[in-house]
Amino acid sequence: MIKPHGSDKLNPLYVMDAAKRAQLIKEAASLPSVVVSSAAAANAVMLGSGYFNPLTGYMNLADSLSVAEKMQTKEGLFWPVPVVNVLKDASSIKVGQKIALLDPNMPGNPVVATQEVTGIDEATDDQMKMMTDKIFRTQDPAHPGVAAFNSVGKFFVSGPITVLSYSYFEKDFPETFRTAYQIREEMSKLGWNKVVAFQTRNPMHRAHEELCRMAYNDLKADGILIHMLLGTLKKGDIPADVRDDCIRKMVELYFPANTVLVTGYGFDMLYAGPREAVLHAVFRQNTGCTHLIVGRDHAGVGDYYGGFDAQTIFHDEVPKGALDIEIYEADHTAWSKKLNKVVMMRDVPDHTKDDFVLLSGTKVRAMLAEGIAPPAEFSRPEVAKILMNYYQSEEGKNS
Repeated sequence: MIKPHGSDKLNPLYVMDAAKRAQLIKEAASLPSVVVSSAAAANAVMLGSGYFNPLTGYMNLADSLSVAEKMQTKEGLFWPVPVVNVLKDASSIKVGQKIALLDPNMPGNPVVATQEVTGIDEATDDQMKMMTDKIFRTQDPAHPGVAAFNSVGKFFVSGPITVLSYSYFEKDFPETFRTAYQIREEMSKLGWNKVVAFQTRNPMHRAHEELCRMAYNDLKADGILIHMLLGTLKKGDIPADVRDDCIRKMVELYFPANTVLVTGYGFDMLYAGPREAVLHAVFRQNTGCTHLIVGRDHAGVGDYYGGFDAQTIFHDEVPKGALDIEIYEADHTAWSKKLNKVVMMRDVPDHTKDDFVLLSGTKVRAMLAEGIAPPAEFSRPEVAKILMNYYQSEEGKNS
């Protein structure tokens, strides 16, 4: 395993001592409080989990602008995306106060963290536009990440935090939600040193499965970390519990025992393409992984990014030595009718489009909703069954 980003040891901000945590939660009830955005609550969970090591809290406006512009804080720490607590109205709090941050995603808005307020800065319209453009490479309000980033306000409330809850993630996904330090511990127990991570917000079809296997074999890795996003997604994406069931079934049936860890993390998807790919690398380094698979349109949405922009950013914009984790660059993978196996398209220049089993997401969803399993070359039948049950349910029909 490799060392965390920016420090020799992981610095999770969650209070692990149960008695101390209970006392701090009790004390938080008497503090001035604000209900934060879902993104800020997810940032608190990531800070508490150690994924955002070595950060100690939310960035101020100056650091946010610097990170957006140059991918580094004012003090020079490499970081790809601002980690912020932004409010529409900060009139109820003051610099120097300790405040309670209330969770918007839990019934009753319990406290997720406390914060020492060291700064309250209002961003100008031009500053918001600059950050939006740098982070998302677009200002289109139809982009889900752009819409979310610009909907929470302009007051950047900065300062160190103490995390008192993992929000709904620990309760809703007890078998899957894991912190960076828990993943490090598990990999250490398994004796893994070289580990390749696979990021997903979707169920995994045959091409994804084989891509993990290719990376594992090519790198001669000790294990694979399948790491799924458990937070807020855009409308139409498959819920985390369904994805979890699909991935666990695939791993159970088609991978050797003790070669794969199926885990998840509590974060809201940014859909920021290249910048989010770099963020994914940062927090996979904090889990101890040595490699991250970055494939076609990694963390993208729609047609906002080029197919391999998430790979080229590591060559063109990430300074050499900024990260210890390495990138496993993958091409589009699909079933070859000629070779009767999944291949990377770049490896078979003699193939035409008709030589592959290619199905659009729209086509697959329509098939599943009608109770028709996709071809076995595209999706494992056991996984397709779980997805068919979902798409034929009321929740699936309304997604």
